[in-house]
Amino acid sequence: QTAITMRKVSNSMAQVVRGMGRAMETMNLEQISMVMDKFESQFEDLDVQTGYMEGAMAGTTTLNTPQDEVDSLMHQVADEHGLELNDALNELEPSKVLNEPKQKEKERDEDRLLTERLKALRQ
Repeated sequence: QTAITMRKVSNSMAQVVRGMGRAMETMNLEQISMVMDKFESQFEDLDVQTGYMEGAMAGTTTLNTPQDEVDSLMHQVADEHGLELNDALNELEPSKVLNEPKQKEKERDEDRLLTERLKALRQ
């Protein structure tokens, strides 16, 4: 699914680049503006698709298992194999990887705001 989407986006980008090349040859400002608007639109679509895919991937990898069940299972496995669990596990810090999607989302929001400001300046 992701590969198909990326192939479509790559083909669209190639078309935009060809269109920009033709527009630059003729130096037709109206055509250049239309190509740039199309590029911006496709880039925004790509941004939305990327955000959706990242959200879907994060949703599939996030665990929603209650902590007491996890602890119980760890103790059960440790008992079965004659292992001792020390309380050092409780002192570990949570992974920072889970916070990365929030940071990327913030960056995408900032990019969108900048894109909107650029669009407003063009008008």
